Amino acid sequence: MSVNDRGVRIDENSDTASVKYRRTRTAKFLRRPNRFIAHVEVDGAEEVVHVKNTGRCKELLLPGIPVILEESDNPARKTRYDLVSVWKENLGWVNIDSQMPNKLAGLWLSRQGFDYIKPEYTYGQSRIDFYMEKGKEKYLMEVKGCTLEIDGTGYFPDAPTERGVKHLHELIQAQKDGYHAAIAFVIQMNGITEVRPNMATHPEFGTALNAARKAGVEVFMIPCRITEDEVFV
Repeated sequence: MSVNDRGVRIDENSDTASVKYRRTRTAKFLRRPNRFIAHVEVDGAEEVVHVKNTGRCKELLLPGIPVILEESDNPARKTRYDLVSVWKENLGWVNIDSQMPNKLAGLWLSRQGFDYIKPEYTYGQSRIDFYMEKGKEKYLMEVKGCTLEIDGTGYFPDAPTERGVKHLHELIQAQKDGYHAAIAFVIQMNGITEVRPNMATHPEFGTALNAARKAGVEVFMIPCRITEDEVFV
């Protein structure tokens, strides 16, 4: 097992790879006045914390539920904690950290036999999350984090995403240009293995995803296991 200074843990002798938070604690969610902050109760006192997800998360962030906070190592910050995970009945911890999917996708890609991996690659009018090479073949992969579960299935997005539709159109063009294009859904929940387009919330994304599949864009599901202080891919 190797661990780097960013909390990434890789077991070279198994399929295990994870990202571990350094300093976490449990709190009780109270309310979320805007998409950037939330009020929680820590040791009986109310605390304002940063929410590491600008999505709606309305089905998750309910008054009185347990949440996981990570303490910041920046003493100059206005908020001491980041809210990173939420407890959901019958599902367990759901990680809502919007930075986590790319970290986990990077770990997953590092075990897929690529010769070269570059994050944040500019293609067309977009910045695609990963560019990879394997021999003479070139690959592009966009990453989306899934935190919405309905009846045992994951859905994306939980709010309209014009940016997501744009990325799918870029991947379709990349496929035509000779790249191996893919979109990966990192499932930030326990026990969920499938993600479907959320047609009720954003039918345009579902239409674009279906068009991407027909154009040859691969769709990957990356399941995860979530604990109080660690996310395994």
